[in-house]
Amino acid sequence: MKPKFKRPLSLSLRVMLFVMLAIGLSLLLISRLVLSTVERHFIEQDADELRVMVDSIEHALAHEGSDIVELPASLSSAISGHHGVFYEVKDGAGTILFSSAGLDFSSALPSVSPAATVDVEHLELWTIDDKTYRGVVVASSAAGVNYQIISAIDMEFHMEFLDSFRQSLWLIILGAGVLTLLAAWVGVYQGLRPLRGVSHRVRTIQTNKLDTRLDPIAVPSELQDLVLSFNQMIEQLEVGFSKLSHFSDDIAHELRTPLTNMITQTQVGLSKARSEADYRELLYSVLEEQERLNKMVNDMLWLAKSENGLIKLSSTPIDLQEELQALFEFFDAFADERGVTLAVNPKSVLVQGDRDLLRRAFTNLLSNAIYHSPRNAVVNVTLAQDDRSAVITVENNGPVIAPNHLASIFDRFYRIDPSRARNSEGAGLGLAIVKSVIEAHEGEIRVESSTAITRFTTRLPLNR
Repeated sequence: MKPKFKRPLSLSLRVMLFVMLAIGLSLLLISRLVLSTVERHFIEQDADELRVMVDSIEHALAHEGSDIVELPASLSSAISGHHGVFYEVKDGAGTILFSSAGLDFSSALPSVSPAATVDVEHLELWTIDDKTYRGVVVASSAAGVNYQIISAIDMEFHMEFLDSFRQSLWLIILGAGVLTLLAAWVGVYQGLRPLRGVSHRVRTIQTNKLDTRLDPIAVPSELQDLVLSFNQMIEQLEVGFSKLSHFSDDIAHELRTPLTNMITQTQVGLSKARSEADYRELLYSVLEEQERLNKMVNDMLWLAKSENGLIKLSSTPIDLQEELQALFEFFDAFADERGVTLAVNPKSVLVQGDRDLLRRAFTNLLSNAIYHSPRNAVVNVTLAQDDRSAVITVENNGPVIAPNHLASIFDRFYRIDPSRARNSEGAGLGLAIVKSVIEAHEGEIRVESSTAITRFTTRLPLNR
């Protein structure tokens, strides 16, 4: 079963998805940084407060020394003006000398190593009786006695503030994200406005307006390549449409001439009784016109197949000198009749190609050169080769071809002298067939003309 066609995502949706991803990641990063900064601020604030507490407790221990009677009262009054703080003092043997609130820190202490100072890195989070505390364990000494000071701060206020701040921050981020995406969508919509303008201009182009061109200066730089490519496409379509229109006109004229001749001859033949010889001559004349029509139609069908890649080429080794010598023998009588001499340089050049098609192409070139040569002229055919190509040159001393005709000489039904078009034997398809055959062999052909000579130069690849 053939899979269903899946339409690609629109440009707006592609951009919006990318913007959404970028904004989402950016806002998440910002929220993380803000929360980390606030949490870091609270940690440093707690560290400062715990440091003040520990300093006050150490001062009390240094002042009372080893007086066990006065020490609890002194430690009880050591901390004042602080709310939600708890501390405990133990001696070197682990005996509790003072506890401010009767909290049992024993469950958290085994995993904590006493620190020498109160730093952010030494702070710990403890959960006691479903409450969270941030505290520190400090090893201290006074009057030669070692102590262990455990100080902690209730985190309930901080946690409530962080929860509220986190909710507010997420709401702010969500609102900022929505507003930013809305602004991005408006920006994308406005940004694609020139593209919509180009689409509108394109929709207005019809077959009678193929001369319309888009102005690449009037669009943003990102669309200039698109506009230039479109203009190039329209130009090619205009040329193709013009050629098709001219081709239709030309073929109508070409078909009308032999058809008119046959109709006229038939009408004349039927206008009165004639002898058998007259009817036979009339039939021969009609047959000539029919053969001309048949050849024209066959040539047109062949050109159509060639342009659509329907011609299957055979590939055989071909000695171009032998082929041209054979063609010279074929055209010998025609050349004598026209008073033209044929000459080819004795050089063997081998190529791979379709023998019949190449013979047809060179037949058209030679017949064209002989037909347009004056009497007592020489048609020279030169064979040469370089590292990659075989070069076949056909030269004659015919009339000079004006530069404005050279570019169109290989077009169908093209004739340099339209006044002689209907009187010539050909239909104006010979050189078009030559070009198609050469290009089918991946070669090229060009023509140049001066006051002294007209030269057709064909290049065929040696190894195709």
